[in-house]
Parts: sequence; C-alpha cells; structure tokens
Amino acid sequence: MTKLERVPPGVDPTVPSSARVYDYLLGGKDNLAVDRTFAERLLTVAPDARATARANRDFLVRAVRVMAEQGIRQFIDLGTGIPTSPSVHEIAHAADPSATVVYVDYDPVVRLHAEVLLAGGKNVTSVQADVRRPGDIAEDPEVTRLIDFSEPVGLVMVAVLHFVTDEEDPEGLVEEFARRVAPGSHLALSHVMAESSPAARAQLSSGTANTPMQVTFRPHERVRALFGPFGLLSPGLVPVQDWRADDDGLPPLPGGGPARIRVDGGLGRLAGPVSSGGTR
Repeated sequence: MTKLERVPPGVDPTVPSSARVYDYLLGGKDNLAVDRTFAERLLTVAPDARATARANRDFLVRAVRVMAEQGIRQFIDLGTGIPTSPSVHEIAHAADPSATVVYVDYDPVVRLHAEVLLAGGKNVTSVQADVRRPGDIAEDPEVTRLIDFSEPVGLVMVAVLHFVTDEEDPEGLVEEFARRVAPGSHLALSHVMAESSPAARAQLSSGTANTPMQVTFRPHERVRALFGPFGLLSPGLVPVQDWRADDDGLPPLPGGGPARIRVDGGLGRLAGPVSSGGTR
C-alpha cells in the first residue's frame, strides 16, 4: 500500500488529521489527499516544516532515552500518531526489554496501524482514547494491565497539547495525570509556539479552524506553565532541535535562523505526590 487506499470506518476523508499530516511531513505514506493538500499549503509559508517535524520526532527519541536512563521502565505515549520508527517501545526496550509501553490515540487510523505494528509485541499495547479524559485512560483495563501507577511512569505528550483548547484546560489535564502517577515520574512535552512566524501561524490557524486538529498557539511562559508540578530538567523548555542535540551530534535545521513553525520541548520530573488541590 503506497498510500491509504481505503478509509477506515469513522474517518471523514474531507477533514485533515493531525496524525496523517505529521506522517506526510515525516515522509510517510499513511495519509489522504486532504492531508497532503493541507501540508503542501503549510509548506508554502513554512518550507522548513518537514525539518521541524523531524526535529520534534528526534526530541521524542532523546527524551524517552533520557527517561530510560533515569530508570523509567513504563511509558504512556499520549497522542501517539501513526507509528514511526524508532517508536517509544523500541527505544524503551533497547534499554530494558521488560519495559512496558501503552500507546494512546483517539484517531481510528492510528489505532489500525498500531494494531498491525504491535501484533504479537511483548509488553506493549494500544488503546483508543482521548487525552482530554485522563481518568478514562488511567482506569482502562488494558492500561492497568501494563502500567503500575504506584511506580514512576514516563508520560509522553509530544505535539499534543496544542490541540487542546484553553476551554478544555490543558493545565488541568496535566495536573490530573500528575495526581495519578508516582513521584519520580517524568513528562516529555512539546508544543507549537506563539513565537512562530505570523504567516505560518495564520496558515495553520485558518487551515485547522473548526476541525479536530485546530491549533492553539501559546507563548513560552504559558507552555512552561503546562508542566505544572513536573519540575523542568536541564536545559529547560527550548526549541526541539536544540534540546540536548549535542548528545547525538545532530545538525541544525537547514537554512539557518529560527524555524518558521517553532516547536519547543522539555522534560519534567515529579518530585513528590500531588494532592487533589494540585499542591505537593
């Protein structure tokens, strides 16, 4: 299959999907015409969007690797997207084959591909659920089968919270996850920034308005606040292409200068338990 040749049940082929657009920008083939059209329009105002998508993916790889080095042996990837290698479970299993990984996404296309990828996989599963409902995720039997919430968990929220509107309370979502995980848990988070170029912001905003992939741009300090009780680790919240890039000797984005679509990322650690009031 060179591209999606059939549309899974429940998928509207006239509406772009964030997972499929991201897949296209990464060079994947699991996307529809509407996704490719949207991505190409975006590339006209942000020709470095492909490089930024790859930098965001590299950030995920490095962040999961750091969490594994810190002793994290169970991960929940929230807003997984269409599987791309190396996936979270591949990185985690390289550190410890007994590590457990749960992939979470509400997109049926993602679920379809995850089921194929994970068929027969050990210590890894996927569930179709919405990040906006942390309780449903934490209490899902398939999640609790692999995740022991009395032990530290690595939460992955890479390029997902900018699809959560202010009215849906992204800070509250993070805080609820924090209440459910043990001290020592980590949160890897990346977010598209208000500091992106005006032209790129306008294209993304107009192209995603009133769709499930509507983007909310937030400034640096607001995104930093999304970590809530998770204390940021070095080097803090920085553009994803700069986050511990020296660890891998990765080159800067082509073309030089700041990315037109800026995505910042960081890794936080939960030092102590979080009460229902949000205080430790």
